[in-house]
Amino acid sequence: MGKVSNEDREIFKNSSKQYTEVINSELKKEKESLAAIKKDPSCAVRKRFELAEQMCYIASLYNAINTASVKMLEVKNNDALNDARKILYKAIIYLEEMVTNVINAVPSDLTEKMEAIAEVSIEKRYFLVRKLGLIIQMIIDAFGDNSKWKWSFVELEGRFAVVTKNLFDFKNYIKVYFDPSAPDYENTVLYIRLMKMLLDKSATAYRDKYELSSRRIDDMQDAINMVFAQRQVCLSLNEAEDAEELKRKAGSWKEKMKADRKSGKNS
Repeated sequence: MGKVSNEDREIFKNSSKQYTEVINSELKKEKESLAAIKKDPSCAVRKRFELAEQMCYIASLYNAINTASVKMLEVKNNDALNDARKILYKAIIYLEEMVTNVINAVPSDLTEKMEAIAEVSIEKRYFLVRKLGLIIQMIIDAFGDNSKWKWSFVELEGRFAVVTKNLFDFKNYIKVYFDPSAPDYENTVLYIRLMKMLLDKSATAYRDKYELSSRRIDDMQDAINMVFAQRQVCLSLNEAEDAEELKRKAGSWKEKMKADRKSGKNS
């Protein structure tokens, strides 16, 4: 990297300022929304979905600051990227507050929560999780493969996968999945495909984190729970063979975890 001129620094400063001003404005709106929820809980569902989408927007602005830094100064802006990472956690938390963060929560246990968010269509839910997934991947890519946050992103993506599953109304939309004539058929099919992919990816990521980094039992347990969450989805879809295969997979991983614990290979 060549020496950065004062002119380039000034150009970047002016460029990032416009993003910072919008970010501050959006953060102010966030506080106003939280105050509105406290004052009138009946608006909580609508506001929390809006807040999650708003956090995606803020994270994209932080990403824009980093992009400008790379382009103008030829260096990543780690402060902006770290702020984006924190904001993405907030987006997920706003969604978790409406459903739950339990990895393999049984759909029947979420009936009341599904009723509470019934006003939000499957189309809106799918659009939001796609948007959130996209900005998460953009920030991970911006940090790069050698980031110190590499393994912490396993948790971020894992929580995203879980809340994606827990936002899905199995009771009302599984039947849509089997009815090509239903108005919500396409969004339902795409949502379920995304859900299964995210859970599978996170199961593997938690297993890799355990094997290659942490050696923590809770990471391996989360990997196993992700597999069981996948199995729940398959059972809901009457995919018996896939469900049985996932059961065997979880069992194999459990045995691996027990063997490691017995031999003292984990913490």
